Amino acid sequence: MYHEFKYKLDFYYQQALIYLLTLILYAGVKGTFVEDNFTLVFDDPIMYIIAFFVGVAFVTLLLNRIRNRKVIITDDEVIFQHRFNQHSIAFHEIEWIHVGKERTVQTAGRSQIIMIKAKHRRRVFRIRLGRYERERELLRLIELLSEKTPKRQKRFQFKRS
Repeated sequence: MYHEFKYKLDFYYQQALIYLLTLILYAGVKGTFVEDNFTLVFDDPIMYIIAFFVGVAFVTLLLNRIRNRKVIITDDEVIFQHRFNQHSIAFHEIEWIHVGKERTVQTAGRSQIIMIKAKHRRRVFRIRLGRYERERELLRLIELLSEKTPKRQKRFQFKRS
């Protein structure tokens, strides 16, 4: 079994194109027609602000495209991979898996998160389902895996009196 789930970039494409469209529309509205020639106004500070956002959006898209993040699930391990690094967790090294909701971040209309705690690592690995392709299949595979591992223990909660 080998399942590869790539990181979605559609949000970054949409963001870059919306900013670029805004720049073009604003330049079209602010530009002037003088004697059948179109003159663009470069001394407008709003043009610089929109151009800055366009640049940042395209740089972010390019960096995420270069990074090429993936989650790979094989017969005996889960691999978190990007172009420069790779973390793999063997199934026997998993301390617990938690599939739940995340209140603070909502990605692509979904707020589901998978947390995987490895025995040799202090921090948990987080997979936000909405950020990967074929999220239902990824969730199904992780749920099958979580049936074989112990559940996350509840944190100690203080009682108010």
